Amino acid sequence: MQVPQLFPVHSAPHGTKVAVVGAGAVGSTIAYACQIHGVAHTVALYDTDAAKVRAQVLDLQHGSMFTPTTAIIGSDDVGVCADADVVVITAGAKQRPGQSRMALAEANVAMCQALVPRLLEVAPEAILVPVTNPVDVVTQAVLAVSGLPAHRVVGSGTVLDSSRLRSLISERAGVGVPSVRAYIAGEHGDSAVPLWSGAFVGSVPVSDWKVDGTPTFTQAVRDDIARTVTNAAYEVIAGKGATTYAVGLAAAYILDAVLGDQRLILPVSSLVQDFHGIGGVCMSLPRLVDRSGAGVPEPVTPSPEELARLRSSAAQIRKVCRDLRL
Repeated sequence: MQVPQLFPVHSAPHGTKVAVVGAGAVGSTIAYACQIHGVAHTVALYDTDAAKVRAQVLDLQHGSMFTPTTAIIGSDDVGVCADADVVVITAGAKQRPGQSRMALAEANVAMCQALVPRLLEVAPEAILVPVTNPVDVVTQAVLAVSGLPAHRVVGSGTVLDSSRLRSLISERAGVGVPSVRAYIAGEHGDSAVPLWSGAFVGSVPVSDWKVDGTPTFTQAVRDDIARTVTNAAYEVIAGKGATTYAVGLAAAYILDAVLGDQRLILPVSSLVQDFHGIGGVCMSLPRLVDRSGAGVPEPVTPSPEELARLRSSAAQIRKVCRDLRL
């Protein structure tokens, strides 16, 4: 007698494979999010810690009765990533309480420079999705060492930051999160820029939204929301040691957009060629994400203040890249 599936089946594209590099808190949570959402037919975990990766794989496999059909495999051999459609990079030094993401740059860039050629040997057609922080600098390093076209290196960027922003706007507006459209752009870090000029609740600009005739999103409220978004990771890390659930869901969302060819507009980090004079740097801007990876930035027009802050954010990323000779 066949046991009925207890979870609605999501039809992952046939034969698709996601490889996740790093079986720690973030990597395993991304694998879990991919499993429960049926993002790919196969999810592979790669980590140099053989005992850990085996334990994570077993733990995920033991829940397979409750999820869409997904093959979960793992190894301390990079060959487990062979022929992956997408490779997610989460390995590297983790952010400590009070530490900025940029402080991780040197060690994590060096790690990626050693790792990426090995990944491309076994998965030469893969789209690479760096999640390791500082993600914009790491994305630039992966792009440089891989030699891939820019659209095939898609950093997780500010997708999570934008989710935090939308959540806070929805709370103030009293609407569901899906009714909010708003983006964080620039660095995934302290110089991130909320694009308030293009933020909407339903079809209403955020700046025009009122409750009982009173404007909801005053400048003071917007500044408070922006500070909360910027400090969110620090608060989570201080309380539990790492951000895991939200980044896992954000990464799975990006992967689903790629493998499902969904053509979603997402603020991922990829090479900026020329955006209002900003160029030659990887940073987050709203882009079309589909099966080919990241498209060019959408032709949005930030306010003069937002553009000045985006240029400053780009300069900070570029300086770290220059210091690391990227």
